[in-house]
Amino acid sequence: MRIDNEAAYVLHTRPWRETSLLVEVLGETHGRVGLVARGVQGPKRHPLRAALQPLQHIRFDAVQRGELARLNGAEALDVAPRLAGDPALAGFYLSELVLRLAPRNDPHGELYQAYGLARARLSSDEPLAWTLRRFERDLLDALGFGFSFDIDGDGEAIDPAARYRLDPEHGPRRLLSDRGQRDRDEAATGRALLALAHDRQPAAEDLASLRRVMRAVLAHHLGGRGLKSWELIGQLSRGKPRVAEG
Repeated sequence: MRIDNEAAYVLHTRPWRETSLLVEVLGETHGRVGLVARGVQGPKRHPLRAALQPLQHIRFDAVQRGELARLNGAEALDVAPRLAGDPALAGFYLSELVLRLAPRNDPHGELYQAYGLARARLSSDEPLAWTLRRFERDLLDALGFGFSFDIDGDGEAIDPAARYRLDPEHGPRRLLSDRGQRDRDEAATGRALLALAHDRQPAAEDLASLRRVMRAVLAHHLGGRGLKSWELIGQLSRGKPRVAEG
């Protein structure tokens, strides 16, 4: 199968053999594609290498005869965002989520669009936590795992004053009033869920309440193995303010 003039975002790149790279991209029409870029490593700088950096938006040509496609050419479509610190870690998190949850060669145009929007927001003034929660919501929707955030699992409208857990299969579940403080701390506010449903940035306290419940849903779909970015965030966060909010 030939892939011609495919727009894509580079998710991950790693060395392979002596002179080649293994590259994972998220394409606009072909979904996640694994590429072999041959002969681009070595003492001389190869022009392709600059276009194969993580977060780079590219257009590429390839031929696929098995699980991996052979890259024939690629060009950068813009200048990749120059990120450092928490935004860089957030970018790693976005890409890792796609790598772990999106199957190869399965078209997901909505996910491609959502990734592009999140990538742009990493360089904006939008709070990182809000950028990540929006992407998590959109990723779940694009992959068929999504649910409503303004209606609970029993079909009732979300109460802004209540707290909710997120059931990965059925959506929001209202927390009973007699549950302990720990349970309440690990639940999202109804206000936060409604804000996410209507794509309105919530207040800081409500936004913070979304992190744990969204992570629980993602962990369910990831199976028994978590994300490297979660481990890294945990290591960097010990004794410090939470970083990246992944």
